[in-house]
Amino acid sequence: MTTTRTPVAAPRRHRHTLAPLAFLAPFLIPFVFFTLVPVGYAFWQSLHKTERTGGTFGRTETVFAGFEQYGDVVSEPFFVDSLLRVALFALVQIPVMIALALALALLLDSAVARLKRFFRLVYFVPYGIPGVVAALMWAFLYDPRLSPVVDLLRSAHIDVDLLGPDAILWSIGNVVTWTYTGYNMLIMYAALQAVPADLGEAARVDGAGPWTIALRIKVPVIRPALVLTGVFSLIGTFQLFTEPQVFRAISTSVTSTYTPNLAAYSLAAGDRYSEAAALSVLLAVATFVLSFVFLRFTARRQG
Repeated sequence: MTTTRTPVAAPRRHRHTLAPLAFLAPFLIPFVFFTLVPVGYAFWQSLHKTERTGGTFGRTETVFAGFEQYGDVVSEPFFVDSLLRVALFALVQIPVMIALALALALLLDSAVARLKRFFRLVYFVPYGIPGVVAALMWAFLYDPRLSPVVDLLRSAHIDVDLLGPDAILWSIGNVVTWTYTGYNMLIMYAALQAVPADLGEAARVDGAGPWTIALRIKVPVIRPALVLTGVFSLIGTFQLFTEPQVFRAISTSVTSTYTPNLAAYSLAAGDRYSEAAALSVLLAVATFVLSFVFLRFTARRQG
């Protein structure tokens, strides 16, 4: 007499382990291939350098150099200057942009707002414009030979060089703020839509006005969205490249090492790939550390 075995079902614990991985796969797979692998390759390349043997016409070979490239990059004069420049940029530009985005989101979420869909689109349009196109457009508005804005300022006896060394950083900051305010506003507005209407109604019954409801109820509730936009802005600041690269073509105030990202590009363009890789790794580590510190600080303040 033959007996048939009933297939044994997979352990429940095994199924529970695979389920989260299946949901995380659409994020993890691109993250591994397009973030971790390039950073790992850059780290490997930063530990090697190319040497020429046999004189000028000899062959080149790649040798292990350890952390020598990191020491060379850190000792470069532009390293500290570019980091301090980006840090100053972040301290001023990020709070201004987040405040503007929050104000626009609260205005759209207010009960008296009209044409909400239209203004959401209007605020978001700058983000949809390619970065190079946006930078070129603002470069035209900054150029004293072509700009109608500069002509208006001069007619009002205001003489300012928007492409000069004293103003170029904030001119770039204006372009970044114009581009990304609408994007951050959309994240905050989406968070405001999830705020229970009962909270506002209860506050109105207690005599709270629109400003009190916005600042004391809505803003604390959407704090996670504010933290998220802050982290995105911090990461984007250390990736600042497009705007300085475009402005470099029209202003001598922007050098090839104006920002760390631009400096890494310039090193690679000069066939100094190992140093460019070392600078890229340092930039990635600095971005990770600052983002982690920012998240821990905001979590502690919230707690």
